[in-house]
Amino acid sequence: MRFKIFNNGKQVKDFALHGAYMFGSDGMAIRKAQVSFVDGVLECYKPSEETAGVALLWPVEGFGKVLLPTTCLPERPEPYNLNLELTRGRLMQIINKREDWSIFEDAEDTAVLYGEAQDLFIKAIQEIADGPAASQLADQALQKAMEFSELLTAKHAKLLFATRGKNHGFGRGCLGCWVDPKQVANPAYLESLAGAFGLAMVPFNWGQIELERSKYDFSKLDACISLLSKRKLAIGAGPLLCFSKEYLPKWLLESHADFEKIRECAYEFVSAAAARYGGMVRTWCVVSGLNAFNHFGFGFEQVLEITRAANRAVKAASERALRIIEVSNPWGEYYGQTADTIPPLVYMDMVIQSGINFDAFGLAMRFGVDESGMYVRDMMQISAILDSYAPISRPIYITNVEVPGCNSAAEVAGFWHGPWDKVKQAEWLDQFYKIALSKACIDGVMYSNLTDVGGGVVPDSGLMTAGLEPKESYLALKRFHDRIFGR
Repeated sequence: MRFKIFNNGKQVKDFALHGAYMFGSDGMAIRKAQVSFVDGVLECYKPSEETAGVALLWPVEGFGKVLLPTTCLPERPEPYNLNLELTRGRLMQIINKREDWSIFEDAEDTAVLYGEAQDLFIKAIQEIADGPAASQLADQALQKAMEFSELLTAKHAKLLFATRGKNHGFGRGCLGCWVDPKQVANPAYLESLAGAFGLAMVPFNWGQIELERSKYDFSKLDACISLLSKRKLAIGAGPLLCFSKEYLPKWLLESHADFEKIRECAYEFVSAAAARYGGMVRTWCVVSGLNAFNHFGFGFEQVLEITRAANRAVKAASERALRIIEVSNPWGEYYGQTADTIPPLVYMDMVIQSGINFDAFGLAMRFGVDESGMYVRDMMQISAILDSYAPISRPIYITNVEVPGCNSAAEVAGFWHGPWDKVKQAEWLDQFYKIALSKACIDGVMYSNLTDVGGGVVPDSGLMTAGLEPKESYLALKRFHDRIFGR
């Protein structure tokens, strides 16, 4: 499959393929597919002849720079017009979501916007033989379609959110935030935390706790959890296990242990942690990201066995605690290029079908970094992916959400309605939380950082500065908290 790319009606000779991947008709990334830009043409190779689409970071004038997909297309000798196909993809998603959401009538202004997008796209199709002219019409159609899709998404979220609020569908722990154990001793930090959140999540890192085999250093966590337990805050913690290299003990990495030994070590650690804090921690993120991060190259059955053993250990130590299995990268882009990984929905279905005893799934949704799964997406795509997880027979928590408060990675990771800054961060979070908590399947949302921290995953993503000055994003979430709980 090949695509010509146009910018202001001129075919481009250079194009950066940030976030580009191919996907099949099931929406999953295609394993061993390759996307490259050669001699002014986007070339996409895949191992089979099935129809496929391509997604990549794309600038939309007046809207931002977001990861957008085409529809699934058949192979053909002549190149497609990428500008046209991205517009077709968005208009198709609008049609599908209007049907899913049963929204068939628009307000007068939005109806005009959608009609203009359709008319421009039809004109682009009519001019398809003239690539530059078709691309310019498609760009105009896409601009209006993106604006309309976000208005449609906001309308749908507003209706469902209001209904859920009237039905008292929000628990006290539906708004949570991960804390920095180093700052919990500061009364001002705790006051800010309690002012906007009902759930405090304490980060665990196996590699930093078990520095030597069977020798655990819980001292920093003891102090943190003890201080939090004196406040009117529910306490969560985790992830107990994550098989990304930075979460693993150095001695285990160097031991070259087989699976049985690794499982034994992991079980002992989880048992020790859950038993120590079982009376105070009510929510455990038990396992994180085994669908995407698999440093030891576990097979399917081994992934399930680790997941089962960890949840069993927590259950034995803390009968009433909520146990969450966190899934990283909900769109599953990583599956196309990373071995020993499992598509998100496949992993979730495997966990359920295998009879593992747990309570909820978690989804990590971070944006604004030049890494797989972290390229910026628009609100309709976010709402749509949450809808795709709704049929899963378990509650869902957004266990990690964050976006930048500055524009350091915008060119390679994308931006939304303009360069990232403190105001854009607040506006994005306001929309995201309304969308997420409008879904009946979402039981809570946990933000990743209360304050800016050095070396964080997403730059300047905290809701407050390092000096505890509230940003617009903190004020937005505090208003959101007060609105839900009637303060």
